[in-house]
Amino acid sequence: KFPELYKDNNHKPELAIALTPFKAMCGFRPIQQVAEFLSRIEELRAVVGGPTSCKLISASKTMDMPLQREAMKDCFTSLMNQESDFVKSELKLLINRLQDLDSAGTDTSGFESETLYKLYNEFPGDVGCFTVYFLNIVTLQPGEGMFLEANLPHAYLSGDTMECMACSDNVVRAGLTPKYRDVHTLCEMLDYTGKPANKTKFPGKSVTENGVTITTFSPPIRDFAVKKFQTSPGVTALQLPALTSPSITIVIQGNGIANNPTLESSIPLNRGEIFFASVNQEVMIDVSSESMLLFQAYAAV
Repeated sequence: KFPELYKDNNHKPELAIALTPFKAMCGFRPIQQVAEFLSRIEELRAVVGGPTSCKLISASKTMDMPLQREAMKDCFTSLMNQESDFVKSELKLLINRLQDLDSAGTDTSGFESETLYKLYNEFPGDVGCFTVYFLNIVTLQPGEGMFLEANLPHAYLSGDTMECMACSDNVVRAGLTPKYRDVHTLCEMLDYTGKPANKTKFPGKSVTENGVTITTFSPPIRDFAVKKFQTSPGVTALQLPALTSPSITIVIQGNGIANNPTLESSIPLNRGEIFFASVNQEVMIDVSSESMLLFQAYAAV
């Protein structure tokens, strides 16, 4: 649909591996958490709508997963389609109320106030600010990964990551952006299954040998996988094993010299540089710096 906006038919799963402390919103919260927010926060209940909110609160007390997904979709769709001026006024009321509580010394962390304030400062009056009560807030430390399946709502909030995704230019937006918003398409396509925040984290499998730690992040898709190579201080040699698919590697930290029997001459490697390796070709790197950090993306075939 809408080929003028979405140029290809590919899905778009993504893998993010934190380079610095990193925070994102990703995937819907367990429905019980959303129900609690709707019960406690009158401004949220107002913009979602009373009857729709009650439907979700009732669904949260059942084990009926289809009913829970339907209620989550109804509430989120109602929020995202709410009249803009009404959203702005209710959001302002909520911000003022939380700031008054802060001034009185009351702990407002249960309102996700830190993230809400950040979003409000960057996108004042934006309906996306209310999504802190629908989406999980995920925090990653350097080296931790997060896998975003196709049709999973997400927004990166702070920090730097190494990101790998399927070959697609399609991005459907509905909030927290100055770019084009396609609310209808987004609300229809999303996966409304509620999951705990830790289910979004995707740990890699690490092996350390000769002072080199190789961490492999292999999501449950065939489009891509990522290897992280981290050398310990003092290591002078790094080997990238031959793979059954082509690969692209980026140097994040350190420098060295790459060698391969098919090369006419060695290739100097510095921070930020990228190199390509074809199928069944190993790459040997002479490490010139105290340590090196590289990420290698390849097809999981």
